[in-house]
Amino acid sequence: MPQATQDPFGWIDDEARRRERAGLVRTLRPRTADSPLLDLASNDYLGLTRRPEVTAGAADAARRWGAGATGSRLVTGTTALHAELERELAAFCGFEAALVLSSGYAANLAAVTALGGRDALVVSDAGNHASIVDGCRLARAETAVVPHADPDAVRKTLGAHPDRRALVVTDSVFSVDGDAAPLPALAAACREHGAALLVDDAHGLGVLGDGGRGALDAAGLAGATGVVATLTLSKSLGSQGGAVLGPARVIEHLVNTARTFIFDTGLAPAAAGGALAALGVLRREPELAGRAREVAAVLHRRLTDAGLTAARPDAAVVSVQAPSPEAALRWAADCRTAGLVVGCFRPPSVPDGISRIRLTARADLTARQVDTAAATIIASAPRG
Repeated sequence: MPQATQDPFGWIDDEARRRERAGLVRTLRPRTADSPLLDLASNDYLGLTRRPEVTAGAADAARRWGAGATGSRLVTGTTALHAELERELAAFCGFEAALVLSSGYAANLAAVTALGGRDALVVSDAGNHASIVDGCRLARAETAVVPHADPDAVRKTLGAHPDRRALVVTDSVFSVDGDAAPLPALAAACREHGAALLVDDAHGLGVLGDGGRGALDAAGLAGATGVVATLTLSKSLGSQGGAVLGPARVIEHLVNTARTFIFDTGLAPAAAGGALAALGVLRREPELAGRAREVAAVLHRRLTDAGLTAARPDAAVVSVQAPSPEAALRWAADCRTAGLVVGCFRPPSVPDGISRIRLTARADLTARQVDTAAATIIASAPRG
């Protein structure tokens, strides 16, 4: 028999060397349960991940239903707990129905692919999350990528395809700079051309709207005709999973056509129970949403007063520019050494080529912790 002479995975070593030369190597950094570091890098906007009510909800659900959902939602993976969570999410956010999936990523893939298709036009904001980008690719629809937060470009694109079924898709709050999409103007463009509007409210839920009901609530679009939302349970609700919200007929369509729903194991009961408990906390403490925005505003003011360039936060994300990818890495590392964890975004993860450190405000941060975080970032900032 002929002997193989070529390493089938040799190309991976070449890719690894290229990443290392470019300074783009990603590493996993396991954290301990009792880490002393001050965290401004996670998406736990309301500080609910460790709230006793939320962890009790997760633990109780695991004890009652087991560690896993046992199967896909269409076989054995739908429990009474999943149905209750869907009812509560729809009611809280102001939509007719909801469908819970195993992640926010899966929710975006489900919505874009099920509402797109070969005969559709998908109009996607240039700043959209990777899950939306991947959904557009999988939908096999013609995709038009329009300039960031530009309703006129959306209107012009829709007008150039007057006879096409169209879906406009956007983040509500963009995860890199924390700026909000112009949802009322986008909705108006969609109405003019008979297009549907799909909004990923991952970074709006719990932070924007009446009592944290989300960006669509804030824009007066919750439950509006032709509007569908996706969201994640892993940010403000401190759990894990995702959901699609919209008209009942849209949700029924996803149940029958969305592959990331049909062929995936249902969300673990613990995650569903934790998210339900978190919704209960948010209902009882609607002031948490405003507190998260307040912390973001204070951080932005402190940093810009110190001469740093930071994007004005529309929700709970504060993005601070760094002079280079290397400087962003050093800045984040110096912050960690000083006891503060911040995010670090560099090309190619950022489409505009500007490196940043990224801060996520949390409603549970004390005034002293906010002061410490701001002082650490300022003291660690690159010089010259």
